[in-house]
Amino acid sequence: MLRSRSPWTVAALLVGAVVMVQALLVPLFAAPATHLAPRDLPVAVAGPPPVVAELTARLTAARPGGFAVTTLPDAAAADRALRDREVYAAFVAGPDGVALHTAPAAGPAVAVLLTEAAGQLSPGRPVPVTQVVPTDPDDPRGAGFAAGFLPLALTGMLAGALLTLLVAGRRARLAGLIGYAVLAGAAGVAVLHGWLGLLDGNLWREAGAIGLFSLAAAGTVAGLGALLGRAGIGLGALLVFLLGNPLSAVSAAPELLPQPWGVVGQFLPVGAGGTLLRSAAFFDGAGAGRPLAVLAAYALVGLGLVLVGRRFATDARVPVAPPTRAEVTV
Repeated sequence: MLRSRSPWTVAALLVGAVVMVQALLVPLFAAPATHLAPRDLPVAVAGPPPVVAELTARLTAARPGGFAVTTLPDAAAADRALRDREVYAAFVAGPDGVALHTAPAAGPAVAVLLTEAAGQLSPGRPVPVTQVVPTDPDDPRGAGFAAGFLPLALTGMLAGALLTLLVAGRRARLAGLIGYAVLAGAAGVAVLHGWLGLLDGNLWREAGAIGLFSLAAAGTVAGLGALLGRAGIGLGALLVFLLGNPLSAVSAAPELLPQPWGVVGQFLPVGAGGTLLRSAAFFDGAGAGRPLAVLAAYALVGLGLVLVGRRFATDARVPVAPPTRAEVTV
């Protein structure tokens, strides 16, 4: 259609389309970051029942709808809940007042926000803060983790697209996806854990998390590409990066994003991948159930679509034998 138009018209249409995409992408990436606030953020309040009831009421009144409060008997129970990724922080009431126990590894932005909230609960008195599950010492603010995770999404998307466009064989494409996942897991751990020191967990667990995320991202793009062609590659890129990245909350927490987008992001590959890697690197695998299931589903569906899509493509291109010399003569 564009070939029949003048170059001036084509240029105007292309520029207009790109600007329209830009107008859609800027708010998609910027809006979640500018509207960060607690929305049913899981926290705990621990201590004697009368004090716990008072703290819970004050916390709820300070930000209605902001916190989902779990009451616990003591500091030990609160710390267990933090290590199990059941809550992001715990307000612990003791003889000397309220103390805050945090898990910055689950979301450094949440730890900062709750530290400020604790100060509002005890005006005029500094609130002692204990980091039960800290980030890696080389990445105290968690910025390196978020920045280091982005290239994993980009390369996964790129691997799926290249395997679709340049590899024709079904078995070769599947082998490429699996081989990429294994190598991406090993390389990711070597760089993020060994070189940069941004991860602090079991190497095998971290490599498995990165490898599964890489397989899910690349498999989604390759599977949709095998089924729908170039349009499928574009759809895969939309799910994996253009939509998945701003909704992933890798640099914050799902409960800080406007809802339902925070929840939606956790059912996309990047959001699930970031959560799984945090669990593997800092929480000994606690809280990994849902992201593990989400990524496994994307990986399996992607590999299945590569098989089905390739089969459809083969059926559609039934070879036609060239006419014989006798048929041409007749």
